[in-house]
Amino acid sequence: MIAKLQCVVLDCADVLPLARFYRSLLGGEVNRPDPRWTLDDDWATLHTDTGLVLAFQRAADHRPPQWPDPARPQQFHLDLGVADLDQAQEGALGLGASLLDAGEQARGWRVYADPAGHPFCLVRE
Repeated sequence: MIAKLQCVVLDCADVLPLARFYRSLLGGEVNRPDPRWTLDDDWATLHTDTGLVLAFQRAADHRPPQWPDPARPQQFHLDLGVADLDQAQEGALGLGASLLDAGEQARGWRVYADPAGHPFCLVRE
């Protein structure tokens, strides 16, 4: 092993609202003190209960991905495991996510965008 994943960084126009969106979706603590990062108006973090850390970096000229348009690709996405897709979808949409692809019922996953336009999937566990 060469490295360990420290965090996944998402560019966005406004860091705190996106950090709070993911806190509501995944649980955890926004901007917990951590010597690895300096927290300011351009950087926020979310330490989840599972140990995963998401970071949010302000990008002044952020252009959200437009899935599945290759001219503005998704750049990355998160797969988030859920027990009940319908219940999880209701919660995600209530937090401000947008449904991008409901897929076929048997497929077991659906594609969404967070409020800043980053795609993520809810995947049946």
